[in-house]
Amino acid sequence: MRSSCLLLLVAVVAVAHGDRYHDQRGPAAAASSSRAIPPSEEEFAASYWYAEAFDAIEARLSPPAYDSVARNVVMFLGDGLSVPTLAPARTLRGQRQGRSGEEEQLAYERFPVTGLAKTYCLDAQIPDSACTATAFLCGAKGNIGTLGLTGHVTRWDCPASADRATHLESIAAWALADGRSAGFVTTTRVTHASPAGAYARSANRDWEHDGEVIGDGHNPALCPDIADQLINSYPGNQFKVILGGGRSNFRSNTTIDEEGEPGLRWDGRDLVEEWRAQRVAADVSHSYVWNRTELLQAIEDPPEYLLGLFEADHMRFEAAVREDGSDEPTLAEMTEAAIRVLSRNSRGFFLFVEGGRIDHGHHVNMPYLVLDETLALSDAVERVDSLLPAASSLLVLTADHSHAMAFNGYSRRGKDILGPSDDIGDDGVPYMTLSYTNGPGYRQQQSNERVDVTQDSNFMAIRWRTHAEVPFELETHGGDDVAVFARGPQQQLFTGLYEQSQLPHLMAHAACLGPAATLREACATSELKSERSTDASAPKI
Repeated sequence: MRSSCLLLLVAVVAVAHGDRYHDQRGPAAAASSSRAIPPSEEEFAASYWYAEAFDAIEARLSPPAYDSVARNVVMFLGDGLSVPTLAPARTLRGQRQGRSGEEEQLAYERFPVTGLAKTYCLDAQIPDSACTATAFLCGAKGNIGTLGLTGHVTRWDCPASADRATHLESIAAWALADGRSAGFVTTTRVTHASPAGAYARSANRDWEHDGEVIGDGHNPALCPDIADQLINSYPGNQFKVILGGGRSNFRSNTTIDEEGEPGLRWDGRDLVEEWRAQRVAADVSHSYVWNRTELLQAIEDPPEYLLGLFEADHMRFEAAVREDGSDEPTLAEMTEAAIRVLSRNSRGFFLFVEGGRIDHGHHVNMPYLVLDETLALSDAVERVDSLLPAASSLLVLTADHSHAMAFNGYSRRGKDILGPSDDIGDDGVPYMTLSYTNGPGYRQQQSNERVDVTQDSNFMAIRWRTHAEVPFELETHGGDDVAVFARGPQQQLFTGLYEQSQLPHLMAHAACLGPAATLREACATSELKSERSTDASAPKI
């Protein structure tokens, strides 16, 4: 009898209060009157979702035919492209096209294979972009802040990094050793941590020019700066394509560059001129470009070697370029230029493409910039997907690390992804659908109450900061796993959960490059002959 009464009491309470964890019927959920784009009429019928599922099944059962060995490998990196960034970005893309947005797909989300990678450093629970670049480009975990070096070298230990036994080779070097071409594209400085993982060995990711090495009390002759390594050391000095920002690290601090910005080097050298001199001595066609107009000319008539430095520092956010119409290329345009140059080699190539400023938008708690840069990366993937034949080209997209952004609340379908939640807090104050656990968006409470950020004078402007819980000058990285998307030869290797350091080995296995090639029987019998590869690797123009 007592148990029956107890069950009745629980039932009454449940009816009276509903599921307190998910109930959206109260006044808080109804408080917002902001507009939301409704779903399409077709979606109300079960037949719509059945058909969508059956189409997906058919696509999984009928994958395109791929070669056994990948001739070309393109690795895309969304720097800071956390899993919680994906859904808001795809939603924004759909909403910009007048749809509710949640149903949208980014270009790489259409790839048939998805996996997860663990991102920790050898000595750090939550990583930076240097140790992760070492993992996903060189195939081994390293210490935080170090590039291209084994775990025997800790940050700032110049003497230890000079020991060649600690040096790692990247998948770009493996491609060069096989007679293929290599290069990279980034929206950051070309000497920044992620792209530097392809060519540099440095005990400190910040040693981008010689003044930084000297400033830390070390000799650049023993520990060359990263810009110097790119131009004068293997494998960087063999890259056919180098596109991004960071001119200042290549020019003397006594000079002014094409846009009136001073150089940073202490040694009086001009590494751009050194790059040119090397190409002249080798009697190869080459081009140095510093604006979009010149890059587009290079696309029309691709040289053998292409160096493009479009800013003194990082490249500008694409939203800012659209705003003022400045002569700076998009990530998609740079990537197309790279494909056209690298495709001159009939054996194939390895290309690294980084959407690097996603990370910077996160660090300053500006979701608009984060999502916009994520869409720019998707555009670059779509461009490559249209240019390279799927049968012979492996495309892989991942992130180096996560961030502290949350996608939360109980908003209606189609609600502005950059706007406030339909819900409000128990304190009666609105909150944003996208917010951060820490960063410069922190607001000091007033009279023990949260600040209503929707009242900010620049609320939801391009450079408006959403709210954060813990005050920091810059928001931190996150330690959660990152997504991996793949399509092309051997795409099935990229399923599951694995160490980030497996990624270059998986790509190398697919392409018969580097140490992984010795473990694959197909690599011993497959040769990439020029007469077979000319048509296969050429862009589909």
